[in-house]
Amino acid sequence: MKHLTLLGLVAVALAACQSAPPVARQQTPSFYASMAKPDAAVDVGMARDMISAYRRNKGLGPLTIDPDLQAAAEAEAEAMAKADKPSSADAFKARLVAGGHKAPAANLSAGYHTLAEAFSGWRESPQHDRVLTDPQASRIGIATAYTPNSKYKVYWALVVAADKR
Repeated sequence: MKHLTLLGLVAVALAACQSAPPVARQQTPSFYASMAKPDAAVDVGMARDMISAYRRNKGLGPLTIDPDLQAAAEAEAEAMAKADKPSSADAFKARLVAGGHKAPAANLSAGYHTLAEAFSGWRESPQHDRVLTDPQASRIGIATAYTPNSKYKVYWALVVAADKR
């Protein structure tokens, strides 16, 4: 009798497995998502986490997403896409200082299609890496803008700044 009960339980378990919905495939991680399309938007939280982890490995503090810096990054990315050329980081930083931001630093780039590509390119460039590892930085804003007829396709604006205090 116990043998039949055990077989019955096994049969029920197997039947349940067969009727279970298929396991959903995992989506492509957002840092590999292409920004070279009209509806693309960089995953700001992922970017913050990625850059903060990189900074932590260098003994630096994490970054928080700042709504004002985010809005500035979005506006700058859109302006570069509209002009179809990268902006001057110095001019952008001067506007940020005039707007009350303390110790801003910026990476303005074009041509990277994914966050992973942009992050890798910035780390490999001493000038851009200084922005990622700015010891004063505590806040971040990052954005992309897509322009289909450009040789670059995607424009990036990353801005970091010190606390507002």
